[in-house]
Amino acid sequence: MGIRERLSGNEAVAYAMKQINPDVMGAFPITPSTEIPQYFSTYVDNGEVDTEFIAVESEHSAMSTCIGAEAAGARAISATSSCGLCYMTEMLYVAASDRLPITLAVVCRALSGPINIHNDHSDAMGVRDAGWIQLFAETNQEAYDNYLQAMRIGEAVSLPIMTCQDGFITSHAIENIELVETDKVKAFVGEYHPDQFLLNKKNPLAIGAFGMPAYYMECKRQQAQAMIDAKDVIKKVGKEFGEMTGRTYGLIENYRMEDAEEAIVIIGSSAGTAKEAVNELRAEGRKVGLVKIRSFRPFPTEDLCEALKNVKVFAAMDKDDSFNAHCGPMYAELTASLYAAGITAPKGIDYIYGLGGRDVRVDSIRRVYDELDKIARTGDVGETYRYLDIRE
Repeated sequence: MGIRERLSGNEAVAYAMKQINPDVMGAFPITPSTEIPQYFSTYVDNGEVDTEFIAVESEHSAMSTCIGAEAAGARAISATSSCGLCYMTEMLYVAASDRLPITLAVVCRALSGPINIHNDHSDAMGVRDAGWIQLFAETNQEAYDNYLQAMRIGEAVSLPIMTCQDGFITSHAIENIELVETDKVKAFVGEYHPDQFLLNKKNPLAIGAFGMPAYYMECKRQQAQAMIDAKDVIKKVGKEFGEMTGRTYGLIENYRMEDAEEAIVIIGSSAGTAKEAVNELRAEGRKVGLVKIRSFRPFPTEDLCEALKNVKVFAAMDKDDSFNAHCGPMYAELTASLYAAGITAPKGIDYIYGLGGRDVRVDSIRRVYDELDKIARTGDVGETYRYLDIRE
């Protein structure tokens, strides 16, 4: 039986960190993730963890600290948001290419400019091709649960992993949450015993070596294979987590999709709002559903194709814009997945929404479904690249 609590998303992630008791944390504050290292530093100061807490001068240094620690054979963690994640970008690529399973808590926030501290996904999506596994949470409970699963996933395939939640929406809001007992957490996560690490004198190695053309592509192919392999690992770990807690996780979540003819595909906290819209429309007799992406990296191609193969029309909801003049990142990935699978039946549109914390309401999502209904009836898709709830 779990422990009932009321926690913010930030506090829930910090508590998960405490239960795991990692070896090193490289920390630098940035809104809205600052509370995570703040809470965790209290655990360090109180002697509740054995972690070496290293306060550094920048986010670049925080990730560099994690890289050094992980390369030496330690479990390393950090937390950041927005421009802080951008500042880490150089080292994010290093961590992934060096196959170091660092765990990074990302509290998603809009990027400048103009300066904005509120939520969208432009930070996490901006580094989506850095080679990190990316898990997104809808609720505080999922933020906590994702973090408990993250280390096992990353360490199983030797890739770094970021657990993403929505700034202020989940990070600072307090919700009811069920915590796992610490002894169960430790048994579930396990200890870290890497096969290769710098301080292993019996097997000397170099980490971060120069890659000549004769070897570079093979390194990247191995890195790509690890991301492919991560799909099965995420499902396996999510199933085992469900056996322990009753909360099972996969790459996606299907919500009322059993006979849906119209669907939206969405990420993060807005899924909760969208589910309420689905419930209202279902009560009115409309066959609508929702697919929530939990794992953006690796992208759940097969699962999404299976979920959408029988719908007439879908909308991808992007809380970020790629500024490529035709769509956001999720729509690009989703349509490529359907095309590669030979699935041509569903018509699709893309909505850019919620940028810089622009509120998304149940009525907003209902308008999206109304547009999908119009497309389903007329067959006329119209403009696929749309902005939701914007003053023209």
